[in-house]
Amino acid sequence: MSQQQQQQAIRYGDLFEVQGELAEKAVAPRDAAMMQTAENTLTGHTQKGGAAAVMQSAAAKNERAGFVCHGDASEVADDLGVSATETDFPAGRTVITESVGGQVVVGKFDQGGSAAATGVPGGGCGGGVTIGEALEAAVLTAGKKPVERSDAAAIQAAEVRATSRTTIVPGGIAAAAQSAATFNARTTKDEEKTTLADVLSNAKAKLPADRPATRKDAEGVAGAEMRNDPFLTTHPTGVAASVAAAARLNQQALNNNNNNIDDIVQ
Repeated sequence: MSQQQQQQAIRYGDLFEVQGELAEKAVAPRDAAMMQTAENTLTGHTQKGGAAAVMQSAAAKNERAGFVCHGDASEVADDLGVSATETDFPAGRTVITESVGGQVVVGKFDQGGSAAATGVPGGGCGGGVTIGEALEAAVLTAGKKPVERSDAAAIQAAEVRATSRTTIVPGGIAAAAQSAATFNARTTKDEEKTTLADVLSNAKAKLPADRPATRKDAEGVAGAEMRNDPFLTTHPTGVAASVAAAARLNQQALNNNNNNIDDIVQ
């Protein structure tokens, strides 16, 4: 760690690929405690190399340096919360996605699998979890969610990236999502609203083309979802989170560790 880094708090943007206000927030002890609780609830223990472990190390350093107090929590984490969710992808692949304030901070294999064990090549033509598969996975994690404008924007961004088209596919999932969002905005009863499951079931088969999800795809989909959300955030288990999980799974299959977290917190 450089002398300049030692003179300032460790922020979320130093550790994770996050944007906006969260990136500038110091990692606080209560944030780490909330993430540990979320991990323990999901898996029964704290994940090695997971968000909780990283956040605990960073928060401890920030506290020792006097940047935060033991009972402090960042406003973003305190207001919007933290979460740990599990997403099942095809061929038995499972990803744990951890989010702070609606932004994905870590997406990793469940301990039941590994890049070698699952045989996910990642990247390349035909290898890895595709964008279409990621959209189908969103049905499992947020399928009952009524489609909103932010969801439609994320689905459109995903379709454009999967098909390499500059416009949406007539009669495709993006067009269906836009229609659903418009219909839902005019509908008062939740039970009558169109859900993500209605739009994204069999999404892969509905795409005229598909390809493995990449980091740039995840960033583009997340940006579209955030820009169209009234709170400028993404749903912790929605479309952007699912594409991000797929992209991270593909990257892990290609490279077991492509970040410098250990260098920052040690």
